[in-house]
Amino acid sequence: MSNAELMTLNINGERFEVAVQIGHTLLEILRDQLFLTGTKRGCNQGVCGACTVLRDGVPTSACLSLAVDCSDFQITTIEGLCEPGEVHPVQQAFIDVSAPQCGFCMSGMVLVAKTFLDSTPHPSRDQIREALSGNLCRCTGYIKIIEAIELASERTS
Repeated sequence: MSNAELMTLNINGERFEVAVQIGHTLLEILRDQLFLTGTKRGCNQGVCGACTVLRDGVPTSACLSLAVDCSDFQITTIEGLCEPGEVHPVQQAFIDVSAPQCGFCMSGMVLVAKTFLDSTPHPSRDQIREALSGNLCRCTGYIKIIEAIELASERTS
């Protein structure tokens, strides 16, 4: 890989040494080098939310984040949301109400919902809609997604 430099990224509680070119996005590194494919490549413009990861706990578009700018942050992908073999309560709520259809947007939705519920444990439907405004789902009418977040709110409070 020409013009690549080795750098360390902190992802899901582990340190990874990766070869990064100046223009590589975090999304490219996650999917193409680390094979963390739960982070989806959607619009590549930061508007669909499919590539959402948590950067120091804040939802961030991995497609717009340059990898070289991420070395000082803790990155959490859907794979690192909980311990291997476990299901996070937000994920379980999505499963229980059958919110996912194709599942493409779900990792971003779950990560946004988790951080939203951390700061707003008893949200209204309008607050949920606002929190999800950066995440698009082309399969559902969002009703089941909203219901899943309401259920997760009930279970985690």
